[in-house]
Amino acid sequence: MSPVDDTFISGSLDKTIRIWDLRSPNCRGLTNPLGKPVCSFDPDGLIFAAGVESLAITLYDLRAFDKGPFASFETRFNRACDWTGLRFSNDGKQILISTNGGMIRILNAFNGSVLHTFSGYNNSKGIPLEACFTPDSQFVMIGSEDGRVHVWSTESGMKVAVLDGKHPGPINTLQFNPRYMTFASACTQMMFWLPCVDVL
Repeated sequence: MSPVDDTFISGSLDKTIRIWDLRSPNCRGLTNPLGKPVCSFDPDGLIFAAGVESLAITLYDLRAFDKGPFASFETRFNRACDWTGLRFSNDGKQILISTNGGMIRILNAFNGSVLHTFSGYNNSKGIPLEACFTPDSQFVMIGSEDGRVHVWSTESGMKVAVLDGKHPGPINTLQFNPRYMTFASACTQMMFWLPCVDVL
């Protein structure tokens, strides 16, 4: 979903990226990135990134996406797992890649270099787990197969917390509230998290 209007993008198994508007049933346009894509808008809603076939990241200008990408980064990662999600940090400087394996990565959004690789969470069944940034871009969070939430610092790359939400199954997705210090984690059940005011 665009952070500035009713536009959203979708990447699908037919190897297309489609641009949509919530006010219309028809797509506004499409592009063929030559592979199965995962995609996301940047914080300004002017650029979107597409991760293609778990190999490369291409950047498109929304106003001229039909002309093709204006930048592309080959990642040369070990193809032990597939990319299942891609997300910009709120400051627009980093890109987070989620996978169906036991690792997630943060890349420099301007040159594609790997800043950190995070591992050490359970995902032995190859479930597509969705990671997220905190709104201040200081931390990355992901759920795991055992119902826990793992948190790393984006600056140091160190794991800073493991939170036990007592989920009955794998945490497939996490979403942080953009304005308040709360987030939600979900498997077949949803949990809402609030800060401990005694610690603050």
